[in-house]
Amino acid sequence: QVQLVESGGGLVQAGGSLRLSCTASGLTFNSAYMAWFCQAPGKEREFVAAISRTGGTTHYADSVRGRFTISRDNAKNTVYLQMNSLKPPDTAVYYCAAELDALQVTTIMARYDYWGQGTQVTVSS
Repeated sequence: QVQLVESGGGLVQAGGSLRLSCTASGLTFNSAYMAWFCQAPGKEREFVAAISRTGGTTHYADSVRGRFTISRDNAKNTVYLQMNSLKPPDTAVYYCAAELDALQVTTIMARYDYWGQGTQVTVSS
């Protein structure tokens, strides 16, 4: 049974930082492309960042490029999202996702096979 468990969310002031973690079990982690998505209240879930199996390729949404960094530690079955210079519009539930048969990094939500339960990030002004 595949499980993705996120942690690290919380309440932070604008300009602050958080690091989200997502630990996977039940899958061959180093075979999975991993990604983070977010969903704000009343909005659709949207792409944030993605990373290839080895971590050699990353891709970011324009809204977070230069502020957020996705990384992974395959020895720990964990993917991270370092979030710096946070802004109130970053407030959302953040989800990690895994894609097992990817040939390249993708931003398409439907391509991802497994999802975590989400962790809330709230940025106050």
